Amino acid sequence: MGMLWYVMVLIGAMTFVCCDKGEEPTILDQYGNEADPATLSAGTSTVYGTGVTAYDSPAPWVTGALETRFYQGDALYDNPRVSGDDPLQGGKGPLYAGSSCGSCHANAGRSYPTLYSQGGTGTGGFSSHLIYITKKNGAFFRNYGRVLHDQAITGVEPEGRLSVTYTEKTYQFHDGESYSLLTPTYTITEWYADDIAPEDLIIDVRIPLRHVGMGQMMALDPTELEELARRSNYPEYGISGRLNYVQERGKTYIGISGNKAQHADLTVELGFSSDLGVTNDRYPLEVAEGQSQMIGYSHYGIQISTQDMENVDFYLHALGVPARRDVDDPVVQQGEKAFYRARCDLCHVPTLHTRADAPALLNGTRLPWLASQTIHPYSDFLLHDMGPELDSHYTSGLALGCEWRTTPLWGIGLQKKVNQHTYFLHDGRARNLIEAIMWHGGEGAVSRELFARMSKDDRDALIRFLESL
Repeated sequence: MGMLWYVMVLIGAMTFVCCDKGEEPTILDQYGNEADPATLSAGTSTVYGTGVTAYDSPAPWVTGALETRFYQGDALYDNPRVSGDDPLQGGKGPLYAGSSCGSCHANAGRSYPTLYSQGGTGTGGFSSHLIYITKKNGAFFRNYGRVLHDQAITGVEPEGRLSVTYTEKTYQFHDGESYSLLTPTYTITEWYADDIAPEDLIIDVRIPLRHVGMGQMMALDPTELEELARRSNYPEYGISGRLNYVQERGKTYIGISGNKAQHADLTVELGFSSDLGVTNDRYPLEVAEGQSQMIGYSHYGIQISTQDMENVDFYLHALGVPARRDVDDPVVQQGEKAFYRARCDLCHVPTLHTRADAPALLNGTRLPWLASQTIHPYSDFLLHDMGPELDSHYTSGLALGCEWRTTPLWGIGLQKKVNQHTYFLHDGRARNLIEAIMWHGGEGAVSRELFARMSKDDRDALIRFLESL
């Protein structure tokens, strides 16, 4: 990434001061002063950069050999794959979504959606979305898998092409100020095989998630999550969250990652396989295996090693989490009070903890630096019914189409700097944070209504608070 970027990271990161054995290390902020605890989003993994690399900086404990692994994983994450058998960058395709992890997750964030920039499927070999499809009864189509791949290498047809149109409707807050919401309608054309009738098709489109706090998320204390699920029942507000339990590698786990908490890990192996078309030990078959157009296609064997994938897994776990900003700003403090008055905290839980044992990467490496930390993700990581307007009708594990995992809010205020856009929610339909709030239905309706009834001054302050996270 260049020496300038490296210097910027050093300037933006916090540091530690050594202490006697058994004492907690003193954490210093970017100015060399003892860090304000209110700014420490992720304990010892908090970083203070606020520019384009705010999501893409190593945690302060990443030094020495760990730093080498971090940048090895970073390069594998960012460098484009090519078709063919190049030992370092080959293996892309035959079907894929993007040429690298970083093509969809620019700067470890959310790339500008081609839904808006190109009306759906992107040109030039890149689409910044995933397209999930099923039959109305939940079954998969014979010639297609759970994901429709709308990009392909030369000589292979994409499985189809996505288009989106938006219907805009204007509403008013209780004080008369107007806002509008866009409702997307998705269409798939140019099917490579059987055309699928729209009346028999469910389409669920997702834009990338921010890769903020991935390591802390994987280190969450499952006992605390189970306790949250037990007590996340507020009948007076119509809120009742639940965990998603998923089956992976023959075992049952608490689902943590993904829009619907449908995965128990960071899906590095699945991402290389399905998103990039790069085969590996866990997914040795091409995603297009069995399709008629694959006859005569040369298969190059396992295209990325487990060690390389673990370096990517380490990179994701070791990313620093942006610090809270402007915690002493009176408007931010006013907005924080409004956040609680709107009962946003019942689902966007401010404080959680990581477990005492060190989480393990996909090849077994342990990361003790992530253990026993107090963190502030602003999420309970539970599933909540968000109402019919956000019902995708696509199930994931136990999650129904209307149920979505509470999105962590840490780092959300820096998305515009990192990725030059403010599109939010699972499919990017919200163009800003106000629209994201006003899309909340179902269990989120109470917060939506309380926000809508606030004065403009309090609404603006609440948004300013979110932007400080």
